[in-house]
Amino acid sequence: MKKLIVATGAACLSAFILSAQAYTGEELAKDAKVTIEQARAIALKAHPGKIADEELEKENGGSGLRYSFDIKGDKPGKTQEVGVDALTGKVLENKPEGAHPD
Repeated sequence: MKKLIVATGAACLSAFILSAQAYTGEELAKDAKVTIEQARAIALKAHPGKIADEELEKENGGSGLRYSFDIKGDKPGKTQEVGVDALTGKVLENKPEGAHPD
């Protein structure tokens, strides 16, 4: 019984870790030249904090493929949206999240 509980716990933990690594739009990553890890570093350099949400999306501006990060800074309730071009790594957007986030 102990082995079953341990195995079940390990499987649940593995599923959680794998789902934590996934992000919205991951299927577009094959078209990106900048990896999600590189884009995270660029975004956090542009606006330090903790990433609350991340996605890869087709959107106007830049190359048309961008990583979008919602970053929570040191001020409670304030979220910054940082967009990073998935082909060039250029910061395309760095502004407070609007009243109607995507």
